[in-house]
Amino acid sequence: MRAIVAVCRDWGIGKDGDLLVHNKEDMHSFVRHTTGGTVVMGRSTLDSFPGGRPLKNRRNIVLTRQTDFAREGAEVAHSVDEALALVADADPDTVWIIGGASVYRQLLPYCDGAVVTKYDALRDADTFFPDLDTDPAFEITETEEGETCRFVTYRRI
Repeated sequence: MRAIVAVCRDWGIGKDGDLLVHNKEDMHSFVRHTTGGTVVMGRSTLDSFPGGRPLKNRRNIVLTRQTDFAREGAEVAHSVDEALALVADADPDTVWIIGGASVYRQLLPYCDGAVVTKYDALRDADTFFPDLDTDPAFEITETEEGETCRFVTYRRI
């Protein structure tokens, strides 16, 4: 499985439960990568979607500690082990970790790579993604320049 995330220069990803940058180019990339696959997210990330509804044309898995949580169109995991069991039979190239910060932190060790949208900007952030550029476990395999951002693909060494 892989993570997919948008970051600013300091690897900031969010503030007060919202993305730091809203960008159509990044959203198109996100849709292109994740459609037809499985997305794994935290409850707050799901709640941030329009109407709190799961993403269309994807299998949605929500990792939450809330034992009574249920949402139509989403499967629920209450631990990392449960989430991993739910995706065990899926093609790992089609499983995407999409946030938030706690879910990234918990599942990044199980990821073979990441697709990172990078913005050459700084925004006031309260949530960060691990800096893969300084992590010896990851290397850049591809960089694509967009009009407003750069798309960088990392793989676990």
